[in-house]
Amino acid sequence: MTSTKAKPQFELKKWTHFLALGFGSGLAPKAPGTFGTLAALPFIYLQSLVMPQFALIWVLFAFVLGCYVCGQTAKDIGEHDHGAIVWDEVAGYCLTMWCIPFEWQYLLAGFLLFRFFDIVKPWPIRLLDKKVHGGFGIMIDDMAAGFLSWLILFALVQWQAFS
Repeated sequence: MTSTKAKPQFELKKWTHFLALGFGSGLAPKAPGTFGTLAALPFIYLQSLVMPQFALIWVLFAFVLGCYVCGQTAKDIGEHDHGAIVWDEVAGYCLTMWCIPFEWQYLLAGFLLFRFFDIVKPWPIRLLDKKVHGGFGIMIDDMAAGFLSWLILFALVQWQAFS
């Protein structure tokens, strides 16, 4: 007798689920985190149009909002950090691209860096992923991955500017 796990019941009509699932991008059958990361592109474009302090306010808002919507969605489906919950990738990639020129080379480098840190989860990201729970726990490891990605990308941009 085999045990089959019930599929989570996401309700895209609920605004919390809709956002937590990255506008539905998290429902991709393969690589939902990658599709969720791509869902951040319109936000990254918009944040590139405003002053850095407003872009940072947006990133912080996305983080706080994500703590709520990801936590609520996880609670609703009864599963912590289900793969379809990708708002954390949206916010993390937005952080990666904060104050970075909206150019395809930097978008690609930021995307690759963020996905690397999000998937590999080196210390301290892995520690955060394992030890911190709830909506904050879902979000914080991706924000750490976004911050590490941003540090490297920002250094690369500065190096390019002075070379």
